[in-house]
Amino acid sequence: MFKIPRGKAKKSTWPAWLLLSIFFFSLSLVLEATGYSNSISAKCLPSFPDKDGWYGGDGAYSIKLDQERTLWLFGDTFVSNEPDRKDRMDMNVVLGTTLAISTCSDEDQFAIKYFIKKKNGEFTSWFGENEWLWPQDPFLVNHILYVPLLVIEAVPELKGPFQFKVAGHKLAKISNFKAPDPNQWTVTFINLTPGIPQNIMALATTSVVFKDHVYYYPFYTSTTGDSVISGNMLARIPINNLDEPAKAVEYFTKEGLWEKGLDPGKAKMVLSAGVSELSVRYHDEEKKWIAVYLSTGNNGKQLLYQEADRLEGPWTDPEALIESIPEVDPQNPRFDKNAFCYAGKEHIEFAQGRNLVVTYVCNSYEDIQKATSFIRNHLFLYRPVVNVIRR
Repeated sequence: MFKIPRGKAKKSTWPAWLLLSIFFFSLSLVLEATGYSNSISAKCLPSFPDKDGWYGGDGAYSIKLDQERTLWLFGDTFVSNEPDRKDRMDMNVVLGTTLAISTCSDEDQFAIKYFIKKKNGEFTSWFGENEWLWPQDPFLVNHILYVPLLVIEAVPELKGPFQFKVAGHKLAKISNFKAPDPNQWTVTFINLTPGIPQNIMALATTSVVFKDHVYYYPFYTSTTGDSVISGNMLARIPINNLDEPAKAVEYFTKEGLWEKGLDPGKAKMVLSAGVSELSVRYHDEEKKWIAVYLSTGNNGKQLLYQEADRLEGPWTDPEALIESIPEVDPQNPRFDKNAFCYAGKEHIEFAQGRNLVVTYVCNSYEDIQKATSFIRNHLFLYRPVVNVIRR
């Protein structure tokens, strides 16, 4: 706030255009200092409107396919043939994967089109007609698109909202992704399950192509008596073994070595995050790798980041990008007692300088089939929430 002096105003002898220039320059400095930038409003920023049958999904992994197109991958998705819905009452859920492609216009306007498959008039998962497959972080190698997938099995006898288990791991291989309509893409599947131990709940929590390997930060958890071990390891697969990857997975050890096959006693927990979704991206301007993820404590209350010079670390201590996620903050109007948030990640293809473009998703512990549930009555829940953050 500026203090306005009392007394007779003195007429300025400065030209009006110069005064305006100084004002806007000063304003830009104030905005930048508070975490905003006047370039943000002009940047092509993601948004996820309800259209093309899509009414919310989680995951929200992204990858730049070429100079014009970015691919988005979502997990289980609310769908409806009815346009302009105001709630999700009686709405179906596609169990599996849906996808979209976004573009940025010359005027920096973001546009997105969802491509949801249909069979016999019903929406269906884009991957796996007879399987429940969740997408993980896609990557490009030698002009081929790979989409890691989790094989999910329903376990209805389990108590609580998480009535499923991870039953396997696959890679979807797509060579002709240059076709504008993804429904024209040809997909072949590579089975990774024999090479991934049971206690790895998610292999490709994030994927990084670096030199001659693809690196992953697997989410590992095991329980022995009252002892629980949980965290994110570091694994890699040589690029020339991607067609037969199951026997080629290597894990980073506490001794700083790479070994085939997982020995939990020797493998290093590179990140203590213990999350099934995150991003690790290289920021050339700072010469740093940056990991972004949502905390697991307090229903996903904070969006955190860590930095490292190398993929193996050492990583800095976690720091908050968002101190309090609105949907799980009791003081916020978006709060609901049954909400929990996850799937925090960065989308570096939309970054500009030190501004990080990040998303997270919030879900509900309530029974999804319940007509009065918060998630069916509030469309803002269960969709990617976009934030632009200056570290």
